[in-house]
Amino acid sequence: MMTAAIPQKKLLDGTSIPAIGFGTYALNGNNGVHAVNSAIDIGYRLIDTAYNYENEGMVGEAIRRSSVPREQLYVTSKLPGRYHEYDKAVQTIQESLYRAGLDYYDLYLVHWPNPKQDRYTEAWQALIDAKKWGLIRSIGVCNFLPEHIERLERETGVKPGINQIELHPAFNQQQQRQWHEEQGIVTESWSPLSRAGEVLNDQKLGQIADKYGKTISQVILRWHIQLGAIPIPKSASPERQLENISVFDFSLDENDMKIIDSLTRPDGRINGQDPAEYEEF
Repeated sequence: MMTAAIPQKKLLDGTSIPAIGFGTYALNGNNGVHAVNSAIDIGYRLIDTAYNYENEGMVGEAIRRSSVPREQLYVTSKLPGRYHEYDKAVQTIQESLYRAGLDYYDLYLVHWPNPKQDRYTEAWQALIDAKKWGLIRSIGVCNFLPEHIERLERETGVKPGINQIELHPAFNQQQQRQWHEEQGIVTESWSPLSRAGEVLNDQKLGQIADKYGKTISQVILRWHIQLGAIPIPKSASPERQLENISVFDFSLDENDMKIIDSLTRPDGRINGQDPAEYEEF
């Protein structure tokens, strides 16, 4: 049950990443393995995990059980806030790989900047070195504001290829996305469907979905694709997984894109996690 080939996006380092991915937050154990295997069978190649999701082992097991060879998959993990100190960061990257039973990650991200702690440049240096040692193919960040990224580049000479940020119709991150574009940084969207609930009942979105003969989820994910962002929706249901990846056979017109953009709100963050303040454990 393979869908049409997924387009690829180029990162600054010349490597390519699939234009849509599969999120694994809160998928664990045997049920998680089945969900990831189903996603791979359906056609997902980008699998997104994190040290703090405590499921890197599950993802590794799913990869071992998969009929798709490891080198055709694109696996991402993330460094948690408590291990930003250089030596700890290096060990944590190694532990990440041991947990998953993988030789390398295709992409590794600093999960949050944790500005009060102020060691994110050290963490970034550990990622740069781990890339040199072959533990990671590409490196990036999550939830970093422009000033954090500017500092990384100023102090290490290396700019992240990707920044994974909270992005959904209620919080469209227009300025941040524009800044990424100017810098050549790819935007990746976490919680792309805004934890579903309210948006899936939105009347305007319902009208757009009817117009294209698609579901609201498909319309929102297509909006991400046309913004140039990489959405990473999560679902344990094979039907929903297939629905979420089936967004490359239609395009939203300019007016519909604007209607979806207009749903953004200043307080649109799901849990109010502002990277200028928020500290991840």
